Amino acid sequence: MSTHFLSRVAVKLPLAAIALAVSSAYAAPVVGPSDDSFYTQPALGGAKGDLITYRTATVNLGTGAPAAKAWNVIYQTVDSRDRASAVSGTVLVPTAAWSGSGARPIVTYAVGTHGLASKCAPSKQLAAGADYETANINAALAKGYAVLVSDYRGTLAGSAAATSSTYLSGKAQGNAILDIVKAAASIPGAGVSASAPVAIWGYSQGGQSASWAAEQLANGYAPELKVVGVAAGGVPGDIPTTARYLDGANGFAFFASGINGLNNQYPNQLPISLLANDEGRAALDDLNNLCIFEALFKYQNKSIVQYVTQDPPLSLDELLAVDAVDTVLRAQNLGNVKLTVPFYQYHGKADEFIPLGQAVTLKKAYCAKGSNVSFDVFPSEHIVTQFQGANTVLPWIADRLAGKAQTSSCSATNAPTSTANNNKGDFVVSLTDWDVSGNVNLKTLGQVVPLPAGSKIKADANVTKQTLTGALTFPAYKTPIKIIGLNLSVGLLIESAGPLSGSNTVDNSGILRIKGNAPINITVTNVLGLSWGTCKTVTPADFPVNFEGPVSALGSGKLSFAGTTTFPQIKGCFISGILTGLMSGSGQGFSLTVTPPAPVKF
Repeated sequence: MSTHFLSRVAVKLPLAAIALAVSSAYAAPVVGPSDDSFYTQPALGGAKGDLITYRTATVNLGTGAPAAKAWNVIYQTVDSRDRASAVSGTVLVPTAAWSGSGARPIVTYAVGTHGLASKCAPSKQLAAGADYETANINAALAKGYAVLVSDYRGTLAGSAAATSSTYLSGKAQGNAILDIVKAAASIPGAGVSASAPVAIWGYSQGGQSASWAAEQLANGYAPELKVVGVAAGGVPGDIPTTARYLDGANGFAFFASGINGLNNQYPNQLPISLLANDEGRAALDDLNNLCIFEALFKYQNKSIVQYVTQDPPLSLDELLAVDAVDTVLRAQNLGNVKLTVPFYQYHGKADEFIPLGQAVTLKKAYCAKGSNVSFDVFPSEHIVTQFQGANTVLPWIADRLAGKAQTSSCSATNAPTSTANNNKGDFVVSLTDWDVSGNVNLKTLGQVVPLPAGSKIKADANVTKQTLTGALTFPAYKTPIKIIGLNLSVGLLIESAGPLSGSNTVDNSGILRIKGNAPINITVTNVLGLSWGTCKTVTPADFPVNFEGPVSALGSGKLSFAGTTTFPQIKGCFISGILTGLMSGSGQGFSLTVTPPAPVKF
């Protein structure tokens, strides 16, 4: 009966309507316009992962970046309420041929918070050469992997659904970074295979997205993908706990942006219109037009109480006790299922934005369900850990692609405790006992003298006050120096003669600028093992400590300082005149590179 009924209905429909219905559901992807009209909400039909529109793109990945071809895409996905949605993204494929066996592996890279404004979208930031996560993307491209970067929802112009970010709406984000794989494989000539092995990597908001992707895989979403593992760092796995940590703190912009994103996804469940006062509504509108670094500085240390209507204002705990609010926020919490793929979790011990304790709780929740979890604790705060993590994530991905089994750390009992700076105040990034490597180029002798192993820096970069304070320490050591054709062993003692001081700024594009100086005393303690007295520079040498580059340099091992200085006269010993002639004067070159300590397993 149903077949006969359907055939009678079909006969009554105009053929054009039938054709339109079929084409809207199964239309082939089309090449989109080259201008900004590309970012326009398309008609939806078909299935999740369907590529709707694409175009070749030009991206600026920075000096020395791997050569890569790029495409912008608009594809279909499913939001947290199981509704069809369109999102944009970027597909990057190295131009060099894949040297491994099988299809080129894919890394679907889940970005962290960029901001709610469409101008902040990764695809637009990559085109402008201003994306602060480029270092991690480049690192994956350098391994030969295709890298897929979703913009999540909110970049497209058109309907309210297209223009409204789903920031921190976990399932929507997780689905988006899974569905871009199928979309990328549909780009003609891109060389992305739907049967390729896939690794998922994300940090902060991206860590939440990657974790949700892992849970969605366990729930049966996108079973066709050959996912070998998920790496997730800085994960906000417990949204109410994270909200309490951010309220009244320097990361308040993350919390306030999350209110916007969740209200967009659940407009009839969060009573924003009833709870927000005029200032609150203005702030939410304002955040829709800001990128993340703008938002952080503008809203640092704000509190939710100033944005609600009640008199007296409801506290955050009272707001979280509202049933509808509690339901929506807890729906974003992770740790719900046994994961079906290896899971690498990492977090900064000094994270000032996403509390370490709830990350430990998330690990334990996954382990309790029988998931295979490995957890690393990095020594640094949020942003440093984001980029330092690449040094462990990429080898971990390589092992999963090679079919190596992950060693779980679920049995570990040495739960870490937070060392975060007070987040109720200034933004302070602490470089606590970071390693210093480098050398000094003695101009007169034409020789390079390496700095001793064990050299350290300890410094605080107050990003709010734009100050830099700290100290450099170097152990005494011996180094070979050739004098008058003779290889001599010279003992050197390099000592801080005062605090390292200066300024630092981070602009709205995530460019870090450091300008400072470090006064250093240099003492020749012995020559050929013989002491000749106190051979010391009469005044400190001034080492300029200047840097300009992406904030990612803090964790990527590329925070380097180089320049020239003047070595004063050496006095106080029998051979001071000879040493002054050989080692003093202007134009002495130096280079220093500082790197954070290694992570520990938990």
